[in-house]
Amino acid sequence: MYRTFVGLDVHARTIAGCGIDVHSGEVVHRRFGFDLTEVLGWIRSLPGPVQATYEAGPTGFGLFRLLMGSGIECVVAAPSKLQRPSGDRVKTDARDAFHLARLLKLDEIVAVKVPSVEEETARDLVRSREDTRQDLMGARHRLSKLLLRHGHVYDDGAAWTRRHDAWLRSHRGGDLAFQTTFDACYEAVVQTAARRDRLDEAIGLMAGDSQFTPLVNRLGCLRGIAPLTGFALAVEITDWHRFTGNTIGSFLGLVPSEYSSGQSRQLGGITKTGNSHARRLLVEAAWHHKRDYRPGSQSVMQARWKKAPVDAKLRGQAGNERLHHQWVAFTARKKRPVIANVAIARELAGWCWSLAVMDG
Repeated sequence: MYRTFVGLDVHARTIAGCGIDVHSGEVVHRRFGFDLTEVLGWIRSLPGPVQATYEAGPTGFGLFRLLMGSGIECVVAAPSKLQRPSGDRVKTDARDAFHLARLLKLDEIVAVKVPSVEEETARDLVRSREDTRQDLMGARHRLSKLLLRHGHVYDDGAAWTRRHDAWLRSHRGGDLAFQTTFDACYEAVVQTAARRDRLDEAIGLMAGDSQFTPLVNRLGCLRGIAPLTGFALAVEITDWHRFTGNTIGSFLGLVPSEYSSGQSRQLGGITKTGNSHARRLLVEAAWHHKRDYRPGSQSVMQARWKKAPVDAKLRGQAGNERLHHQWVAFTARKKRPVIANVAIARELAGWCWSLAVMDG
């Protein structure tokens, strides 16, 4: 179908291009600054039809959208799936571009799912919230360890409540150096928590009124999948039809690693490949299924079910019953809770997939 295959090694300030003409065998190299229109003009000058590829990375998908909008077929390659000879010890931008073009010619490129502009901006919002969560955890850790070094330990209930906040402010004593340090740490906690709350509000608004709302409502039929979690899963995975109930666990890195040869078969920990944010959300959601399942007494679940279609509600009820039953079985077998929870998270991913691909 294509005469010329183009590999592009894209960086923040430079782009290296390589084109392979399958008719003449000619290999053309070109180097650009980060000027996408110049790249487009060069590709148009090559003998057509042309297919191009570059690795997914921090430069985003602007080049993909420009090429596709100009009628040039483009594939964004998954970096972790690129095959490279083990004896290849020379790495340059030109060689990387040639390697991409050659793999594209051999049809050995594993493409990533390119999100739409709306999906990409929603994903940026979710990941900003995830970064803020990590910042808040670090700020709280620094403040609590500051007080611990000075002999102040809180043991009056759960931390980071109103009572705990009053206890924190009551220990703002000592000399000027300690007061200044305490004020800086406490201010970081307050400001980061306020930023997290603003992001939660923005995500809540999008989860309730956007193109993702039907999917979020269906995912909410499962315990542990609140609107924030459902929205994050929706924008991180985007196209659920790429998977099946079995393969989505592998995509999220929730399946065991394996080292087998001949007659020996050895299973290890989970692979932890794929989307780490979605994996963490599912692992946290899986803990909710350990508690007894009484749907009639859970007003939160009742409110979520009212927003979802009847088929999704019935599917969610079946999933909740099944996942709690699995927890009971793992407990009876005296499985370690953390191991059992990952197994529940893997099955929970399958139930989420079944709701995501449902019509409605």
